Amino acid sequence: MTAGRWRWARLLAGAGVLVLLVARVGAGPFVDGLRALDAWAVGAASAVTVATTVCGAWRWRLVAAGLGLDLPLRTAVAASYRAQLLNTTLPGGVVGDVHRGVRHGREVRATGRALRAVAWERVAGQVTQGAVAVVVLLVLPSPVRSSMPRVLLVAVAAAAVGLLVVRVAVPVLRTDLHALATRGSPLGVALLSGLAVVGHLAVFWVAARTAGVPASPVRLLPLALLVLLAMAVPTNVAGWGPREGVAAWAFSAAGLGASAGVATAVTYGVLVLVASLPGVVVLVVDSLHRHVELEAARG
Repeated sequence: MTAGRWRWARLLAGAGVLVLLVARVGAGPFVDGLRALDAWAVGAASAVTVATTVCGAWRWRLVAAGLGLDLPLRTAVAASYRAQLLNTTLPGGVVGDVHRGVRHGREVRATGRALRAVAWERVAGQVTQGAVAVVVLLVLPSPVRSSMPRVLLVAVAAAAVGLLVVRVAVPVLRTDLHALATRGSPLGVALLSGLAVVGHLAVFWVAARTAGVPASPVRLLPLALLVLLAMAVPTNVAGWGPREGVAAWAFSAAGLGASAGVATAVTYGVLVLVASLPGVVVLVVDSLHRHVELEAARG
């Protein structure tokens, strides 16, 4: 399958999930999720996202330093907000990350290493989130608790095979792993990744509370992690699709109702979008800088 067809297949898959959900639960939960939004929810989610964004940017800076690239924290924070906005408004959910990697690469004249720094930074975040999810889903009641031992075995085997393939077959990635282990502050990356996961969970709790879900934070925790894992599936339309589908299934299996899951996912999606709006300021400033540079070049 060509890249173009694969891109359309992913978009259609995400759109298909949304169509199936509307057919199953109706449009009501989508409307309820939007109507539930209030100033408290937007303010709380935006405040948490500031901390989460700084953690992610700092993690990116540590990974970049491990690969020998300079990246000021202020620049990383601004680029992270811009990437969040692009990821939440453009299909695929990764355009912003590719853009920040390319932009940083041009600034340091090392595009390949800069793109790999973004990729490793994203991998660190996903691995940490996956590890937290495994522990929580093993300990707390959830729709997948009985399957978790088998899932854990498959995940460990897949991680071991993937790491072996990387070390043997891709020399540049093997070099990256050595550099990150020796110069990339792995403990700092792990700590910042853990704090970022806590931030994402806090925003999800705000969304569930705003949507009126009558469940304690402990009961919501495994459901939130399942939804966050689903968001990593690249078959979405600007973040929408798998998130709402898994939320409907998980909330229904937990006895909270599929409609409550969809409403929570919708509220969460809008809160994430609103919290990423500082990225608009970054885009405007970028545009002004480019205009000034062009005028200076013309004399």
